[in-house]
Amino acid sequence: MPRARDIGLIPGILAPGPENAITDVAGVTVGHVTLIEGETIRTGMTAIRPHPGNVFQSRVPAGFAAGNGYGKFAGATQIEELGEIETPIVLTNTLSVGEAVAGLVEWTLAQPGNRRVRSVNAVVGETNDGVLNDIRARRLRPAHVAAALADARAGAVAEGAIGAGTGTQTFGWKGGIGTASRRLPRQLGGWMLGALVQTNYGGVLSMAGIPVGRLLGRHALREEIAADTAADGSVVIVLATDAPLSDRNLTRLARRAFVGIARTGSVLANGSGDYALAFSTAETVRRAADAPSPRLLADLANEAMTPLFHAAAEATEEAVYNAMLQATTMAGDRGHVLEAIDHAALAAILARYGAGPPSRNDQGGRNDQGGGSDQAGGTGRG
Repeated sequence: MPRARDIGLIPGILAPGPENAITDVAGVTVGHVTLIEGETIRTGMTAIRPHPGNVFQSRVPAGFAAGNGYGKFAGATQIEELGEIETPIVLTNTLSVGEAVAGLVEWTLAQPGNRRVRSVNAVVGETNDGVLNDIRARRLRPAHVAAALADARAGAVAEGAIGAGTGTQTFGWKGGIGTASRRLPRQLGGWMLGALVQTNYGGVLSMAGIPVGRLLGRHALREEIAADTAADGSVVIVLATDAPLSDRNLTRLARRAFVGIARTGSVLANGSGDYALAFSTAETVRRAADAPSPRLLADLANEAMTPLFHAAAEATEEAVYNAMLQATTMAGDRGHVLEAIDHAALAAILARYGAGPPSRNDQGGRNDQGGGSDQAGGTGRG
């Protein structure tokens, strides 16, 4: 299955990292657990570890933003208050947030060095996969969190109908998990930024400015379905960067992820839970439990943020396209079917607008040396 760059969808101007994934930020790993059982269970969990160590003892600064708040994001208020995360991040379905929180608490308490821990702020995001999944069955358990974390690894990230994206949709087509990355040019700091999305939202699909939803005749504002809730749904965006940012500027960065979502054709609808979380892995802003107090943290100035805002918007937009293009048609609960977007029809539209598969030197990311001197190519799984 192609990714966006394979068919000529290249949002923005910044170059991607080697895998064009959130794991291009050194130390960040991603793991999945996928449950496909019988004709009714289509769900899972996706875990993001900010670094391979004990996150509770070596916390990373973070910022949180809500676009439209019709959803559940566990741990958000403490992130807003303290500007840090103390657990990995888990994505799942709406009715499994409780199990995911329990699993993260159990996993954190069991980590070496946490014997005296009495409070854990578990970070869990969700979207509702109840179209394909019998969500009321609540098949996910706390143990699935540990399994997703055990699966977490660097390198290429499996995308599409996997993990927390197993049962989700995007603009009426099959959606799922997607990821992308951007590296700033050296003169702008050379920082890496990666995005991972759990897509389950709608609107009028646009791809790199091309009105794909209108041209394919499938969008939320068609007259015959205008009274429906086809624009509703949710998206969770996780941004990681190695730029040394304060939690205040990470909050500003998280807000810019919604620029990328808007470019895909969403208006952050009434029934949508749209959330973004951004964190920094830089050692200079890490909040270690054994660090001397008071501490002085060295971070980037406000004036350095605009290029990172561009990176956040570009990576988020491309991550959505990767989620859709990597997804496959899936049938599920009550006979519902979500079709993958028609690659042939999409290719014809791209050709009509003068887009198409780029030359090898223009693609960047996973399969080659990329279009810039700041990143190397690579191959990987998934």
